[in-house]
Amino acid sequence: MELNQIRYFLEVARTQHMTRSAERLHIAQPALTQTIRRLEKELGVPLFAPKGRGIVLTEYGKYLQMQLQPIASKLEKLPAELQEMATPENETIHLRVLAASSLVTEAIIEYKSLRQNLHFQVTQNTESDLFDIEITTKMFYHLPAERSRDQFVCAENIYLAVPNTEKYEKMTSVTLKEVEDEGFISLMGSRQFRAICDKFCRHAGIHPLTVLESDSPADVRNMIAANLGVGFWPQFTWGNAVHDRVKLLEITDPVCRRDIIITKQNLKADCSNVNDFFLFLQDFFLQRKK
Repeated sequence: MELNQIRYFLEVARTQHMTRSAERLHIAQPALTQTIRRLEKELGVPLFAPKGRGIVLTEYGKYLQMQLQPIASKLEKLPAELQEMATPENETIHLRVLAASSLVTEAIIEYKSLRQNLHFQVTQNTESDLFDIEITTKMFYHLPAERSRDQFVCAENIYLAVPNTEKYEKMTSVTLKEVEDEGFISLMGSRQFRAICDKFCRHAGIHPLTVLESDSPADVRNMIAANLGVGFWPQFTWGNAVHDRVKLLEITDPVCRRDIIITKQNLKADCSNVNDFFLFLQDFFLQRKK
């Protein structure tokens, strides 16, 4: 039984008049008559019987009408219900944040002040591909910052944060070989950033001793300020050290850089909110980098 057959049958059952039903359905009467006959043949029972110049429902027809009417009513409501479901989903942006989480949080807070009706769901799940926008990172391969419709790549220098002590007060740059004997304070929560920094150390031929780990950039900064060690610091993502007892040194060997990659997926029927935040996020990162 096809949807058109159901619709046509219910209309004829309502009017009990072929010509009138054909006019309401905007089809030719012979086509409507043939559809009803095919349905009767398919079901193996008569649905209508002639009465005078018109037709009436048989007992089979009455039973079929009783069974189909609730289904037809539900089908009529489905488009509106689906639209109602889509509205909150279109107003929710799903983010997979695998890098630059502090900066992304700042961007969300600022954007929410402009678009209070929007909602954000943030995950760090690397297994699921169900996201609208992903923020991730990889080692820098001398690619220029670039924009496209669905991806934005922004390069970032990574500095070495050191305690502002006599040992470092006159230094503006450093090689990793110079600090191979220092204890390193690492960001525990960001596995991608940690993996990149480990690659820098291997490239420099050093095996740093991790003395402390934290999942908070502020904790890393404060521990370095307390002269407990040194640590890698992505400058525009985390901002300046903002502490008179911490200073940032450029790492000259090896050159320590990474790419921040923002990728958009078009998974929604209406992607306008996702597109707007994607563009905002690009500008937010570029403004922070200046």
